[in-house]
Amino acid sequence: MAENEPVIIENEKSRSGIIVRTSIIGIAANAFLAAFKAVIGIISGSIAITLDAVNNVSDAASSVITIIGTKLAGKSPDRKHPFGYGRIEYLTAMIISVIVLYAGITSLIESVKKIITPETPEYSIVSLIIIGAAVAVKIVLGRYVKSVGKKVNSDSLINSGEDATLDSVISAATLAAALIFFFTKVSLEAYLGAIISLVIIKSGVGMLRETLSKILGERADAELAKGIKETVNSFDKVSGAYDLVLNNYGPDTFNGSVHIEVPDTLTADELDELIRQITVEVYKKHNVILTAVGVYSLNTRSDEAARMRENVYGAVLAIAHVLEIHGFFVNEEKKTIRFDVIVSFDAKDRAAVHQKVCEKVREMYPDYALEVVLDTDFSQS
Repeated sequence: MAENEPVIIENEKSRSGIIVRTSIIGIAANAFLAAFKAVIGIISGSIAITLDAVNNVSDAASSVITIIGTKLAGKSPDRKHPFGYGRIEYLTAMIISVIVLYAGITSLIESVKKIITPETPEYSIVSLIIIGAAVAVKIVLGRYVKSVGKKVNSDSLINSGEDATLDSVISAATLAAALIFFFTKVSLEAYLGAIISLVIIKSGVGMLRETLSKILGERADAELAKGIKETVNSFDKVSGAYDLVLNNYGPDTFNGSVHIEVPDTLTADELDELIRQITVEVYKKHNVILTAVGVYSLNTRSDEAARMRENVYGAVLAIAHVLEIHGFFVNEEKKTIRFDVIVSFDAKDRAAVHQKVCEKVREMYPDYALEVVLDTDFSQS
């Protein structure tokens, strides 16, 4: 398995424990750094170091929020929330993003004040050494927290890790400004503080945008969707898997539905058994609960229907922006043709493409009534 590749944690308590332990390490490290930097910042009169200390306090607060969010997200489903509380983790990630954004804005305000009314800092060799040590600690902490966050698929930990990595850059810049002043007596820290603040604001906006996107609902991960379809298609009686919809209720928590194409000769008993087997296999392999499996019937008793299927597929797939046809079935007795057509979102007018498909098939088979559904595959990129 590749490094930092997301994995499914079989025991949710194990995942929760890993997140909590990692967050506690972050709290301890940030509290330690904040204390030392605050002392140095006050003694030296350095706004950059003082703001760096405040940033460490906000990081510790973020870790506390991560722990609280993880505990709440781990609550068992109940009558009011039958899908569980997993999405709380996204809310805590959003809160952390807001904290980072707030820290950046307040830092920018203080830095601008120092630019307008400058103060001369005083550094010592000891303070410079401590700042250098803080840089090393933050680099290690950031990489560790982000790595664990990716392994357990925790946005809160990933955001905290990214923030810690950003802090190491900030501390390194602060150290550089201190060294410049120590040797040249040229103070750049107020300007550096402003630049640091802008970087923090940019990071906070990026984190917030990404978290809000997940709360709104994103397209399913392409690899997960591909894997589920491959699993469904592995059953002998299934000739196609379509319309996969995955609803996310927290990290690694999915409910979904899918349509399968099966021979028109299957009995209700055979279908029931097949659907149950598919549901169990998808859960075992992908940790996804299929709450519904729809059925498309495939003509197997008519050579004419097979020829019509081939002709329609060739003609419709040649139309621009048509991505896929599925659920094709011909009822020769009732003189009907039904199928679903997926039209790309790149089309300026998807309804117009759908109309063009209908017109094309109607020209080919004027004696047949059409039931053509404009469909969307939520798992395709």
